[in-house]
Amino acid sequence: MRLTEQQVRSLYGQDVQDRSGAKIGSVGQVWADPSGEATWVSVKTGVMGHHESMAPLDAARMQKDGRLQVQYDKATVRSAPSVETGTNQPLSTEQLAQLYRHYQIGEQAGPPPKQQPGGPEMVRSEERLRVGTESEPAGAARLSKRVVTENVQTSVPVEHDEVTVVHEPILDADRANVRAGIGEEQREMELRAEHPVVAKDQVPVERVRLNKDEVVEEQPVNAQVRRELVDADVPERARRNR
Repeated sequence: MRLTEQQVRSLYGQDVQDRSGAKIGSVGQVWADPSGEATWVSVKTGVMGHHESMAPLDAARMQKDGRLQVQYDKATVRSAPSVETGTNQPLSTEQLAQLYRHYQIGEQAGPPPKQQPGGPEMVRSEERLRVGTESEPAGAARLSKRVVTENVQTSVPVEHDEVTVVHEPILDADRANVRAGIGEEQREMELRAEHPVVAKDQVPVERVRLNKDEVVEEQPVNAQVRRELVDADVPERARRNR
């Protein structure tokens, strides 16, 4: 299985599955041939103490989630020849012969594989703030109509009859046409007068409605995000001075 250097580094610590998908353990170390192609990995199975079982990469596959799947069953890998945990030695000819016999694969000519440089990697993650909006009820606007009473002052012209007593003498020429008589008598004249009358008409005067406008404004957001820090604990004499 041809892997880039980054892919090889990402193998360290990844889960190893057998051909049925069952977990065998996790990758401890990686060995490559002289051309740099990864050929063997050691698998921490949790049952060998300070030893790790060896597994070939000739037909292995890397899953999308980074897990490594080998084309052997769990029992075969766990019973394979092992190496010491943390070794940096290349595989010897005798170790390779044992591995070829165990996995029933043909021996390959050439120098024994060397352990790939590198070690366990750790992915540092952090949270990024993603700010959005969501709509929620913010109350209701209502139109209400109520009745109030107010005083209105105005004026209107009114008519009424007024009486004037007119004395008109009877001339000699008219006396023949006027009947004379002495006695009590009474005459009436009907008088009229107007007075204000109030009537009320209900008249529509205006329409009232509610309009809604969307207003955009900036509102500050204050939130906490987490991020990881990676600390390396390396013995003093193993540190490389830079």
